[in-house]
Amino acid sequence: MAIKHNITVAIDPALLKKARAIAARRGRSVSALLADELRELVADDARYSAARKRALALFSNPLRLGGTPLSREELHERRRLR
Repeated sequence: MAIKHNITVAIDPALLKKARAIAARRGRSVSALLADELRELVADDARYSAARKRALALFSNPLRLGGTPLSREELHERRRLR
């Protein structure tokens, strides 16, 4: 079993009352609710970091879409705009 550490959290009494009610409806303790939320927050952050890393890796290697590169004149051709 993993070692667990106690922490102290200062929250508004009205919020604590509502949190206790939610915890009771779910058959959990407020501590367990907080631990679950923190676990989910950490997991979300890890997933975001992994997705960001994958996205940045994609940007480092441009996609090859085929075709031939346009010349400067073709890129700036304005006949279609007139």
